[in-house]
Amino acid sequence: MTAVSTQEESAPTLADVVAVLEEFYPPQTAASWDQVGLVSGDPEQPVHHVRFAVDPTLAVIEAARRDGVDLLVTHHPLLLRGINSVATTSAKGAAVTALVVADLALYCAHTNADLARPGVNDALAAACGLPDDCPPLDEEDGLGRVGELPEPLSLKDFAHKLAATLPPAPVGVRVSGDPDAIVRKIAVLGGAGDDRFEVVRRSGADVYVTADLRHHPAIEAREESRSGPPYLIDAGHWATESLWLAGAADRLRERLAAGGHRVETDICTVRTDPWDFLVAAPTPQGADVES
Repeated sequence: MTAVSTQEESAPTLADVVAVLEEFYPPQTAASWDQVGLVSGDPEQPVHHVRFAVDPTLAVIEAARRDGVDLLVTHHPLLLRGINSVATTSAKGAAVTALVVADLALYCAHTNADLARPGVNDALAAACGLPDDCPPLDEEDGLGRVGELPEPLSLKDFAHKLAATLPPAPVGVRVSGDPDAIVRKIAVLGGAGDDRFEVVRRSGADVYVTADLRHHPAIEAREESRSGPPYLIDAGHWATESLWLAGAADRLRERLAAGGHRVETDICTVRTDPWDFLVAAPTPQGADVES
């Protein structure tokens, strides 16, 4: 992914890179509760190496420090909730200290990247096989996408195709619905999405692909649909949002190169899905379990 160097190319400053990121993901479009933007770093420092990741965990920060990264761009904010100390006795404090000591800049694009075009939800829509110009799932706030597959598939086949495009995670893809049901219209929302069931029903979607589906909201949604569509696919929070990283890195590198700046971009290889392994339980009677 490294751009080809020319004599005219030079390293951008952090301010140069932030300007492009904020053109792609305007901070003013983030949700009112969100905390996006530059977290650490000197706007005048040169940036040679930018890494994209879903989460600014200690392991992600350490890997970036070890690899000589100058700027870490993450989807999830480091400081979403207030803290009153950055002592290394807490994980947040240790993360902030590690960033500052390593002279490592951190920039977060969260709900503004969800809303953007192309953004997190466009990457998930593409992974589902939907066209590039899908409209928002929720017209009111612009989040999510909804569109039709080129041809109908069984729910089972669609889930398998989706699973093959996602980065592997221990829990895999959870599906609620008749595996033989024929589906075509797909609604997607990267990350946590069990507060959008009413919007999904209004969209007429056959399947809703999202993550972090809790027991009570999910079972209530299935009851409302009388076990018919929209069927539910929980594809994992980290997996559904990590799809955005590669495209975002490519766009940043290409835009900077167009302005005469050379920068290396890559994707973090640290998996920040919180689950490490799955213990398979005996198959309940009537359940359909896929390997």
